[in-house]
Amino acid sequence: MQESVIYQDIKAEGLQQGLQQGLLQEGKSLVLRLLNRQVGTVPEQLVVRVEALELEQVEALGETLLDFEGQDDLVKWLEQHG
Repeated sequence: MQESVIYQDIKAEGLQQGLQQGLLQEGKSLVLRLLNRQVGTVPEQLVVRVEALELEQVEALGETLLDFEGQDDLVKWLEQHG
């Protein structure tokens, strides 16, 4: 059973999805740490919104957050992209 091509494909796909999910979580964690440094402690309601973002959105936020001057900028960004 474990040597079948279908089993190997399913196993590889599961590993790939797990890896992507782990990388996404790491990306969100990094973005949240950077936001805390850039705009101060991010309130829980905004943390939840950031954690709900898709990969492309997390990447875009990571690039944009360096221009933020305060939490209002984060709120505006989330309203436009979240």
